[in-house]
Amino acid sequence: MFLDLIKTRRSTRKFSEKPVEKEKVSSLVEAALRSFSSRGINPWQFIVIQDKNILEKLSKAKPHGSGFLKGAPLGIVVCGDVSQSDVWVEDASIASAFIHLTAHDIGLGSCWIQIRKREHDSSKAADTYVKELLKIPDNLMVESIIAIGYPGEIKKGHSKNSLSFDKVSFNTYGIKD
Repeated sequence: MFLDLIKTRRSTRKFSEKPVEKEKVSSLVEAALRSFSSRGINPWQFIVIQDKNILEKLSKAKPHGSGFLKGAPLGIVVCGDVSQSDVWVEDASIASAFIHLTAHDIGLGSCWIQIRKREHDSSKAADTYVKELLKIPDNLMVESIIAIGYPGEIKKGHSKNSLSFDKVSFNTYGIKD
C-alpha cells in the first residue's frame, strides 16, 4: 500500500475552495507528531493555519515558490527547535514528508514551500518574515510551509521509466549491478 501511495503522489499547487475537514486536519497533525526523530527528541513544532488572511500573507514569504499558498485552504508551518537538537532540519523534514504522505493518503493535495535558507527580499530572510508574522520565538527556525487542500488539478504519478536509476550503486560507488 505504501508503494502505491508514493507512486501516485505529486505536488499540488492548485486547490479547490473546499475547506479541509477538522478530522483530516487532526489526521495530518497526528501524522506529524508520529514522525520519527533522532534520539526521540522531537524538536519540531507545527503551526496550523486556516485563516485566509494569514495564508495570503504567508504566500509572500519569498518571491518565487510560495504564491500558490494563498489559494490553499490550509497551511502547516513546520519549525525546529535549534536549542533541542543539532539535527532539527532532518527531523523537521521527516515530519514534513509525513504530512505530505498523509495528505495524499486521505485525498488531499500538498506542496512543500522551502523557507529555511531562502530570502523574502534583499533585506530579510523568508524565515524572519514568517517568524515575525506568526510571532515565532527565536529558538525556533522555520523549515517549511506545507500548502494543503483538495486538489484543483489531477496529475498522474511519475512513471517508473522517469526515475533516476543511474544514481543508484550497489556495494561500491559506481557499481550498477
